[in-house]
This record gives sequence, C-alpha cells and structure tokens, in this order.
Amino acid sequence: MNIANVDLNLLIYLDVLLREQNVTRAANQLKITQPAMSNGLKRLRTLLNDPLLVRTSDGMSPTEKARTLQPVVRRILLELEEALQPSTEFIPETSDRVYRIMASDYAASTLLPPLLSRLSDEAPNVALDIMTPSDVTFHDVEAGKIDMAINRFEDLPISFHQKRIWMDEFVCLTHKDAIAGDVVTLDEYLEAQHIWVSKTGFGVGVGMDTTDVSKLGWVDDALTDIGKKRKIAVFTRNYHVAMQLALKKHMIVTVPKRATSNYQQFDNVLISKAPISIPEMELKMIWSPLLHHDASHIWLRRLINEVAHETTSAS
Repeated sequence: MNIANVDLNLLIYLDVLLREQNVTRAANQLKITQPAMSNGLKRLRTLLNDPLLVRTSDGMSPTEKARTLQPVVRRILLELEEALQPSTEFIPETSDRVYRIMASDYAASTLLPPLLSRLSDEAPNVALDIMTPSDVTFHDVEAGKIDMAINRFEDLPISFHQKRIWMDEFVCLTHKDAIAGDVVTLDEYLEAQHIWVSKTGFGVGVGMDTTDVSKLGWVDDALTDIGKKRKIAVFTRNYHVAMQLALKKHMIVTVPKRATSNYQQFDNVLISKAPISIPEMELKMIWSPLLHHDASHIWLRRLINEVAHETTSAS
C-alpha cells in the first residue's frame, strides 16, 4: 500500500469508529453526517480488505484486524497531534499553572509532601489538582485531560509514556499487642484477621469476588504460592483507612513500607517484615504523548524524579 494514496482523514474516522463501535455516535463525535461516516467506513473496508466492524447480537464488534490496528492508529494520531503543538518557554518562578494529577492515596501521602515543599521554593504560584483513581480513566490521561497519573499500573496501553518513580517493599502493620514478639511469624499471620487493600491502578473498582484468590493481588498470590490463605475481614481501597482499622481492631494490614512512615512514631504500632515473599511494588508516573514535549510538563517530571531520588536516598 502506498501511503501517499491514503486519505489521512480515514485514520481519524477509523480511530473514532473503533472507539465508539457505532457509526452514528462516531459521526456525532466528528460532527459529520451519518452517511458521510458510513461512506468513510466503506472506504476503510476497501482499503484494508477487512470488514473492521461486524454486526453481532451485542451491536457492532471489531474484527481481529481492527483490534490489532486500534492501539497503533491511536498512538499515531496522538503523536501527530503532539508534534504539531506550538512550544513555549516555561518559567516556574512566575507560572500559575495548575497541574491535574491522578494519585492513589499511597502516592499522595508519600510523594506529594516532599514535592509540595519543592514547589513552594521553586514555583510558589503553581498548584496541584489531585484526583483519585476512581475519578479518571485511561482515556482521560491519553487525551491529555489530566497531566499525569501516579500509581501502580498493569497492562498499560502502548501509547502512554511512563517512568518508574521508585520500588517499595511490603511490610505488616498491626497493634503491638496483636502478636507475641517484634516480628510477625507466618503462624501469627495466618491466624490473624486481615485488611485487604485494592491493587486497582485505574478507574472504578468492582466488588470483590472473595472466592477467586487470583484476583486479590500480590499478597494473596504469594500465599497461594506456598499453599496458604489468609482470613480477610475488611476490603478497602485506601491504605490509611486500612492502617487505622488495623490498629484499632488488632488486625494485620500488609502495605508498602513507605505508606507506614506517619505511623512509625507511635508506641502502639508494630511494623514488621512480612513473613512471606511478596514482590516489591513499582510506583510509576504515566502521561500522554500530547504532553511529552511540553516544557512545563518536562519540568514537572524532572522535579518528581529529583524528589523521588532524594526521598529514596534518605530512607
């Protein structure tokens, strides 16, 4: 196929059609008529020698070729749009930019305090608008509607840029009277009641299926590997709620070590190495190709990297 003979508008049609999987909705999104969109789909089918969308009992469904093309086309369009954006100089000392950032409560409590300290020194008029994982979707990040998402992620779309912030080991937090010694043993761990914290990286979580251990995350995967299972009394999506409950109810919560920093000063708190081998948690920041070369975004990413390095060196 000679790309010079391809109407590049068809890529835009294809992107929207595969996202909406409905000709009328796709036409409405691009503000063109339904017949024009139908004609675009017809041309795409001829060009690619594939039906792309086929009618099923659930409506229009993408073919295998369409599913393969979708992330590639999305990435191409995002990179093209980003490349055409005008570049401007960024001066942090005088900027009043508001950065919209999705951050888990873990990321917010561990990374944001030192980040805010740096911002107050270097960019006193810059503000942060912090959202939770349930507030936004992958598409919001991809489309540049928010500047960045910071969390633990799996199976990211190929269009995203990403950078590791740090790795964190898991520890147990409980009331000091809940166990016999200074370290939680495996027997004590299995006998105790536990608080489970979601590993969801993005979007609104669904209700837990407690019968399917494979969906419960890192801790329960590690227990399954040694043929064990823990007693979960509470399911939550907030690390600090989990730690407060663990202390009040003499339960155990298994959390990334950095999340416990505000609790280490209390006499009634016991923080112990986990009695099982759990892979470390990777905290990442991800962002859209649309923002990758934006001067103010580059500055923020560099600042976050510096803060992460400083806090890691100090811990």
